[in-house]
This record gives sequence, C-alpha cells and structure tokens, in this order.
Amino acid sequence: MHALIIDDSRAMRSILRRIVTELGFETLEAGNGQEALDHFEAGRVPALCLIDWNMPVMDGYTFVTKVRENPEWREVTLMMVTTESEHGQIVRALAAGAHEYVIKPFTPDAIVDKLELLGLVRDGVAA
Repeated sequence: MHALIIDDSRAMRSILRRIVTELGFETLEAGNGQEALDHFEAGRVPALCLIDWNMPVMDGYTFVTKVRENPEWREVTLMMVTTESEHGQIVRALAAGAHEYVIKPFTPDAIVDKLELLGLVRDGVAA
C-alpha cells in the first residue's frame, strides 16, 4: 500500500515517512499540492495522502478539492496533518473531502490511531 506525504518541510516529510514506513506503507513524497497532483496524473495514485495545509504553489486544501473533483480518485484516503488548528479550517477541510485531521505537533501514536480508525492499519500494520 502506498502513502503520499505532501509537505513543504523536508523534515516533516521525513518524520511522517518514518511513521508510515514502520507500518508497512511504501511512500511517495511531494513538496506541495501541485507536485502531489502530478503523481496522481502520472498514474501513481496512493491509498493514503498525508497533507499539510500551508504550502507554496498549491496548498493542501486546494489539493483536497482537486482530488475530490476526479471520480477516479474518490477512494483515496485524505488526512490533513497541519498546524491549522482553527475550528473553521478543520470543518472546511473535512467538508471538502478530507477524512481525518491531525494538528501539528503530533505524536506517532496520533497518526497510527487515525489510520486505525480509517481502517488502513490493523494491529500496527498497513491493512
């Protein structure tokens, strides 16, 4: 199972990569929403996207809306992982099609717990 980590911070991509790799995911990375969309358009559509909100070129919210516009990508699980903690932003992202929302800073367990809730991880391993 593939996970696409979308964040303009190389350090954050590394942290998230370590967490999901330990769960058994293979990873792809993108530094902004447009790079992530390029993966999709090239046929590299992951099962899971971990998405920052604030990025250059294309932000995470716009990426979520673009993914949800394409019926072929409806099965992709989208999880925001961002510093945006304002209630209105959370509601907006979930209404646009994100499945879950994790606020930075987070613990690895918080990511794992959300992935378990989404059915992507069982007993600490990618399902």
